Amino acid sequence: MKLFNEIKIGDKIAKNRIVMPPMTRSRASKGDIANELMAEYYAQRASAGLIVSEGTQISQQGKGYAWTPGIYTPEQIDGWKKVTKAVHAQEGIIYAQLWHVGRVSHNSLQPNNQAPVSSSALRAEGVKVFIDPEDRGPEAGTGEMVQHSMPRALSIPEIRVIIKQYAQAAQNAIAAGFDGVEIHAANGYLINQFIDSESNQRTDEYGGALENRLRFMREVTEAVADAIGKEKVGIRLAPFTTLQGTVDRNPSKTYLTAARILNEIGIGYIHIAEADWDDAPEMPLTFKQELRNLFSGVIIYAGKYTKERAEKMIDSGLADMVGFGRPFIANPDLPYRLQNNLSLNEGNRLTYFGGTSNGYTDYPFANLR
Repeated sequence: MKLFNEIKIGDKIAKNRIVMPPMTRSRASKGDIANELMAEYYAQRASAGLIVSEGTQISQQGKGYAWTPGIYTPEQIDGWKKVTKAVHAQEGIIYAQLWHVGRVSHNSLQPNNQAPVSSSALRAEGVKVFIDPEDRGPEAGTGEMVQHSMPRALSIPEIRVIIKQYAQAAQNAIAAGFDGVEIHAANGYLINQFIDSESNQRTDEYGGALENRLRFMREVTEAVADAIGKEKVGIRLAPFTTLQGTVDRNPSKTYLTAARILNEIGIGYIHIAEADWDDAPEMPLTFKQELRNLFSGVIIYAGKYTKERAEKMIDSGLADMVGFGRPFIANPDLPYRLQNNLSLNEGNRLTYFGGTSNGYTDYPFANLR
């Protein structure tokens, strides 16, 4: 079964083709610092071929939810060193997901309570973010979901600053011990807000024509690749989803063009997020086939995959690795369970975001290997 075969990712050899994809868990300490509890959580799951960390903001402006970690201060870098050291002690591979939420934020989370930023001054109605108005911290496990604040459009000089912040965040990630980075360009966050036609109403070189809408993605990826080496860079895309109000008129053309650009840059992998809600439309097989033809690096898919579906995707050659998201929350030894056809623990949704070790590091292993 190829799912349990080794594969090269970046400059490392992954022990299997199972990916733990990024999942926000909102356990960071004050100052948005990764902590010992997070180190334990990730180390428990180090049997994955690749771990991609939860979304990690590249600046305070990039923050969209309470209790999420950053990677732009010395203290945050030191916090992540605890995590990477713990994962490497278990012979795991871990990448940092670099995150700027763009408009999906709230004034209370922004520097000096400023407006969030985006490609365009458009608000996605009904899109909510998680805030902690009473500053109780993640241990309280309670906060408030509120409509994201009205954003303002970024100026070109500001765009160039953010591109540099991505590159610096990538260097910070390597300094913190990560094996590489994944650029978050999916799920309706900042890069996605530039890519998709309905969320980008700019008329300058970052809007309008497809080449212009993809310019920000390209320039961020080039900057990050130059900063740490292209083989250590991945990117996450969500071609056919409409999360956080991002919609594209022609997603096949848009994202296959993106793949062509990313292949020219020569990054290590593309991570495709498929729709994972009930009754979600399936991604067209023709898209997956064309993506495989266009991109020569590692291709990862994630989105409600079972062991059987994952094996089929890898055997077909359309995917090189497959992500299993929520199952990793409740099953720290998921690869072992999958390989041995063991039953899976059920996750407790009430403890997914915020809280303590309960529902985070206390899920049982199948055995005590």
